[in-house]
Amino acid sequence: MKTKPEIMKQMIERPARKIQMLIAALLVSLVSFAQDKKVDIDINTKPDNSNFFMQPWVWIVGGAVFILLLIALLRNNNNK
Repeated sequence: MKTKPEIMKQMIERPARKIQMLIAALLVSLVSFAQDKKVDIDINTKPDNSNFFMQPWVWIVGGAVFILLLIALLRNNNNK
């Protein structure tokens, strides 16, 4: 048989545990709601003409200049 102090202790501990569990559940739900956000995806399919490096002629001219510089540097090393 339980004594009166043991019964009183259980009466105090049970609601305290329930309150602790309630607070923990509320905190977990707040964290999960805080992570919930809308995904805003904007796919722009229109070409952007302001980027000059997207033009094919820029890549052709850049490649030609690179090849000319490479040839000039390699020929200069062979003469030494």
